Amino acid sequence: METKQFEHVCNWTERREEHIPLRNLKSGRIGYSFGCTYEGETIQVRLENGELDSWERKECTEVTTH
Repeated sequence: METKQFEHVCNWTERREEHIPLRNLKSGRIGYSFGCTYEGETIQVRLENGELDSWERKECTEVTTH
């Protein structure tokens, strides 16, 4: 994802406490954001099976329902 989209996801996650659905482009897995690390540009996600993971900004994208 682009830097602007990363900032949007992190803003919604941290300020509005909304969990944004994301897809990992490498694995195809779906996760829901629950935190961000700006220095390393990673997003912490909770996977559909409940496991926690951390994805780099460049390896994920926001899931759209359109």
